[in-house]
Amino acid sequence: MAVDVLKRIPVREQEPQVRAKNFEEVCLGYNQEEAMDEATRCLQCKNAKCIQGCPVSIDIPSFIGKVKEGDIAEAYQIISKYSALPAVCGRVCPQESQCESKCIRGIKGEPVSIGKLERFVADWARENGIKPNAPEATNGIKVAVIGSGPAGLTCAGDLAKAGYEVTIFEALHEAGGVLSYGIPEFRLPKQTVVASEIENVKSLGVKIETNVVIGKSTTIDELLQEEGFSAVFVGSGAGLPKFMNIPGENANGVFSANEYLTRNNLMKAFDESYATPIKGGNKVAVVGGGNVAMDAARTALRLGAEVHIIYRRGESELPARVEEVHHAKEEGIIFDLLTNPKEIIVNEDGWVSGIKVVDMELGEPDASGRRSPVEKAGSEHIIDVDTVIMSLGTSPNPLISSTTDGLEVNKWQCIMADEANGATSKEGVFAGGDAVTGAATVILAMGAGKAAAKGIEEFLKK
Repeated sequence: MAVDVLKRIPVREQEPQVRAKNFEEVCLGYNQEEAMDEATRCLQCKNAKCIQGCPVSIDIPSFIGKVKEGDIAEAYQIISKYSALPAVCGRVCPQESQCESKCIRGIKGEPVSIGKLERFVADWARENGIKPNAPEATNGIKVAVIGSGPAGLTCAGDLAKAGYEVTIFEALHEAGGVLSYGIPEFRLPKQTVVASEIENVKSLGVKIETNVVIGKSTTIDELLQEEGFSAVFVGSGAGLPKFMNIPGENANGVFSANEYLTRNNLMKAFDESYATPIKGGNKVAVVGGGNVAMDAARTALRLGAEVHIIYRRGESELPARVEEVHHAKEEGIIFDLLTNPKEIIVNEDGWVSGIKVVDMELGEPDASGRRSPVEKAGSEHIIDVDTVIMSLGTSPNPLISSTTDGLEVNKWQCIMADEANGATSKEGVFAGGDAVTGAATVILAMGAGKAAAKGIEEFLKK
């Protein structure tokens, strides 16, 4: 059939009323025919703006050109030169504000579905047993990577391809960082997608040691001075949750989104065959409006709750991806916008019984250009809930910085690092991802891991 070049090939999804009751993946992705049809929409620009919009600079027209020809194996090798985690990025990257926002096809019609094509290629490669090309030999120089999230995996993969002997140290019992504990199964399947992407990184020669807490099990100084590592990359993420410090926040039934999602995603609380304690809740309030808030809300919904998202600004100010908000609404999540919590109501047994909120209106723009919410006098009211999930962002755990002499941090406990090469104030130590920026996206963490791998190579060659 003829392809309408102005419109995307639609992607298949589970029906909202079906998926709201299961943890299987919402988006079903393209098949090969659909992917090849979508690839014909690419204009193969010579000076491709989409590459400039990609934090890891994938040669997007080249890989899409191979999809159009039906040479999916070669499309995968092209992507693998730039990205260690294509099946992840194809699912969770905010392509609409990055590569796809720069797509020339999008000026007159809809931009090419770059993310869905990347996902198709990576899934096809996995199903057909194709791995990224490994280096022929190593150079014997050892590099330590702290954290096995997107920044750490990317840095490790790039250094391994360049011949370095890389060991990743992961604090938890499973590798993957935020990919394993933070993003729900219905957006990012753990066994099929995350585990196989980690295996691909290992196939490049990278070793991963789990249950190693840097700052307790060993320190950065010991890695450099006693264990033979010539450089260290810190990609330890931002796992420390923030709270509002309102009355009642210590009640039973109040979670950080981090804890709630970790129990479900890493410890499989949603699966009855695992004995992980979790309070599903009958009526849940999620405070916050980012992607993590959507993830927590959609998880609580699947555990059987009626779910309210409480956010102090309006819909156009929600920081979450448009697709995530759309999916949450389709599934029946209630949005209480322009609403701000004042107090968590606690019953005599110490459990949550409600949340006192106040209506807001948007005032003048603040320094960032967003209009600041202002309380409406006399508008306080109580929403009956039995569980509250706080999704207000996270900051880095200070354990690494407090046990490493000469490593400078800012007032948010984020490690100070050069954006261009990841170099920190301590020689031989590089950092990137959420440990440097605070909570951000998977692909930005990957971009930082990539920049640091280059910075480490330059440092070691000197």
